[in-house]
Amino acid sequence: MELKYIIEEQDLNKTINEILTNRFHFSNRLFTKLIKNKKVLLNATPCDTRAYAEINDEIAIKFDISEDNSNIIASKMDIDIIYEDDWLLVINKPYGIPIHPSRMHFTDSLSNGVKYYFDFLNLSKKIRAVNRLDIDTSGLVVFAKCEYIQEEFIRQMSKNIFKKTYLCLIEGSLENSFGCINLPIARKEGSIIERCIKTEGTPSITDYKVIENYEKYSYVECTLKTGRTHQIRVHMSAIGHPILGDTLYGNTSNLIKRQALHSYKIECIHPISKRPLTFKANIPKDIKSLLV
Repeated sequence: MELKYIIEEQDLNKTINEILTNRFHFSNRLFTKLIKNKKVLLNATPCDTRAYAEINDEIAIKFDISEDNSNIIASKMDIDIIYEDDWLLVINKPYGIPIHPSRMHFTDSLSNGVKYYFDFLNLSKKIRAVNRLDIDTSGLVVFAKCEYIQEEFIRQMSKNIFKKTYLCLIEGSLENSFGCINLPIARKEGSIIERCIKTEGTPSITDYKVIENYEKYSYVECTLKTGRTHQIRVHMSAIGHPILGDTLYGNTSNLIKRQALHSYKIECIHPISKRPLTFKANIPKDIKSLLV
């Protein structure tokens, strides 16, 4: 894990600190850690980042700092890897599995499986899930293999560069085949889980497009413009069309045993190569069986 940069003319009269901060947007916390561990190199030699560099000098940043991840127990499980490189791991999560360990799922979360996989790779890094999915929502989850990748993806999310698209089944039929739901979301009073629409809530925007209408439900694509907890579930319920099978914001269903919500597509920019990336996860059987 190494990031390299060749000094250009526009970098003259700037310290290495200034160059790296402007170019790579390191947080102060991460930058301090890299300097403390002598992971910033000038022409292959650990350097004083207050120094200046010359044109064509090479700055290298190594992210091979070993991290303690013993807080998560490694559990062997089948993980559906959609994409992997030295910097990130993308997994298609089945429903019924949480992303993070908890008292009820101390050893059988997706993070437990990723910890086992990291151990197999001899990768001593914390388990960093970039995006969140509810236990009964299936689909794409991105894991960053180092702190810098996580920071970069969070920055992309704040600028709506990291785009998340979901597929879902909703009760009934929408009046319009496409539209935008712009309703603020807040935590429901007295609950640590449930969210609701409140005027004083956090701005929340969901774009939707109807793919197909069925007799009692509709197949819809939703793209998040913001990333609030339970956003699609709360928004669809608020306009009178809850996610099929969503018992928290809607009703039970004899057609599906969980909320029919799937994280289908993620679009982002690779933090290192700067290439556009698009990941897609196949629709799970329980939702696909209803698309007839």
